[in-house]
Amino acid sequence: MIEITTSLVMLASAFLPAASTTPATASSTIAENATSSVPLTSVSVEAYVRDYFKDTPVLAEVAKCESTFRQFDSKGRVIRGKENPDDVGVMQINTFYHGESAEKLGYDLYTIDGNLGFARWLYGKYGSDPWVHSSKCWKKYEKIAMK
Repeated sequence: MIEITTSLVMLASAFLPAASTTPATASSTIAENATSSVPLTSVSVEAYVRDYFKDTPVLAEVAKCESTFRQFDSKGRVIRGKENPDDVGVMQINTFYHGESAEKLGYDLYTIDGNLGFARWLYGKYGSDPWVHSSKCWKKYEKIAMK
């Protein structure tokens, strides 16, 4: 029982930003009861991302290439791109180009659900073009996903 509870707390905590990273946008959830001492794990984020994109597995591969399935760094801050700090989160959505659209559509790019949701919207509108710069890493999976 303790192992299951601990696993659930770890999984829930993987999706919570640190308090100083963004304004709160989610209503009360089980994840809010997780303690800040529970480490963020890329394994739980990977499982969540792969499940979220089970209908478009290429997007899970994009997340792997873009952020190695990380929404937050070890200090709880939303990860930013190494080459471009305007790229944020697990899908490395560029806030300069897409921040306003995401906001208008109701997506908070600084949360994992907002980041993934807007990535799905982007993919529906533009295909894989928004992630062309990392395509060497994930392109082989796009063909598999199309079958």
